[in-house]
Order: sequence, then structure tokens, then C-alpha cells
Amino acid sequence: MAPLFKKPKYSTIKGVTTKKEIPEGLWLKCESCNEVVHKDDLESNLNVCPKCDFHNPITWQERVELLTDSGSFKPQDVDMSSVDPLKFTGTASYKDKIAENQTKSGIRDAVVCGAATLDERPFALGVMEFRFLGASMGSVVGEKVTRLAELATDRRVPLVLVTASGGARMYEGLYSLMQMAKTSGAVGRHHGAGLPYIVIMSHPTTGGVTASFASLGDIIMAEPGALIGFAGPRVIKQTTQATLPEGFQTAEFLKSKGFIDRIVARKNLRQELSLLLGYLS
Repeated sequence: MAPLFKKPKYSTIKGVTTKKEIPEGLWLKCESCNEVVHKDDLESNLNVCPKCDFHNPITWQERVELLTDSGSFKPQDVDMSSVDPLKFTGTASYKDKIAENQTKSGIRDAVVCGAATLDERPFALGVMEFRFLGASMGSVVGEKVTRLAELATDRRVPLVLVTASGGARMYEGLYSLMQMAKTSGAVGRHHGAGLPYIVIMSHPTTGGVTASFASLGDIIMAEPGALIGFAGPRVIKQTTQATLPEGFQTAEFLKSKGFIDRIVARKNLRQELSLLLGYLS
């Protein structure tokens, strides 16, 4: 008896192919507009969201590359590292946190300082690195900023600081708070020598850094949308029981109040700094 169904010579079902997996990290969600952005598009736009213009943080290396002539940056005090004078302990010891952040960031503390040129104009540059304990200001940050200001004064060159900080480093107590006066004094001596001091505030710049050297610039610039202030808006509202104005503590709000001179998009920072160095040097 012939079979009811004849087996076809070739199968009509196409072979099952392995599902292609998209590598992790190619697509990122913007924390401001929540749109999905391709990593390459973000990097080619200096880590600024191409859809909403949100300025994401960049590393100190990227900042140095943006603001200096290639190969001109000569770092100083690179081996300076924090100690633990208060023997601070909590969920983890201060020593462990320092070691962990040094490994994560590749630097010894939260600021990188040195001499550089931009369009062949010499200046002293300090860049704060938020990846290192929120760029909090401890004894090393204060000492390095002070030494940088003294270097600029000795060489009679402009001083430029790119700020980003969560505030004073609580693990060091008063040792951290005294850096506010020390850095301000060094900046004051630089100013007394008739030399220009330029501050570029990035997101976020808060706490003791805002209350000291970050607010003393002859010219203060900020990136769009940067959070700038001393205490956070939630703490202020709870303390004063007041309704805060719309956009409170943003760069745009502070510019409208005269605290900031200019808001400059990241793509224009290099040209803007070069022009200022030319005018003021």
C-alpha cells in the first residue's frame, strides 16, 4: 500500500539560525530625556546628548584633551595621596575607599593639575574628576589646587580650573573644611599679582568647592544645565520651608542672577578659553 503522505526530498522548513546578540553598552539611555542614544553618537558629540543637549560628565583625560594643545599638559604632584588622620570607619574604611577609587579612576585623588598651553599660550590647568569619591575636596585636593595657584603666580600665567564636586570630604572632617580657606588664599595671591583666573563649572559643582575657589574666578563660565550651589535644593527647602524658584541652582538661573558670566556649550569651550587667554594674558 502506498503511503498517504510522501516525504519531500527537501525540507520546506528553513534552518533555524542563531539569534544575533547585540553587544552590551552600544546603546545608552540619556538620564535627562530618557531617549536611547548610540554610544558612538554620544562620543562623537563630546558626550553631549544629541537629542536634548544634556552634558554628561567626561573624564579628566577628555577634558585635558579638549582644552590644551596636544602633548602640552605636564602634570604635577601626581603621586600625592590622601591619608586617614581621623581613622574613619563606616560600612567601609576611608583607606579602603581611597584604594577602591584609585583603582577605578586611575588617579591618586580627585583633581589633576599641571602646566599646559592652548594655541601656544601657557597657563596652569586643574581638572576635577567626579569619578573619584564625587570629586570631594579633602586635604590632597586642597593642597594640589593651592600648589597649582602658586605655580601660576610664580610663572605669571593664567590659572584655569574646571570644577565638579559633591563638596567637602566628610572622611577628613575639619581637615577638609580648612582647604576652603587655603585654596582661597592662594587664589587671592594670584589675583594680587594681577593675573587672570578662569573657572569652568561643570555638572555638578556644589558644597565647599562652590563656597571657595570655584566662585572666585575673574571670569566664571559654566556648561549648560550644570547644577551649581552649596547645599542641595532638597536640604534648602526642608530647612527654610520655602518654595524654590523654577530652575533653582542651574547654570542658567545663576547667570540670570549675575553669579555666572557665560554659559558655554562643551563644543565651544576650547575656542572660548583660547579667546579669553588671548584677551587676558
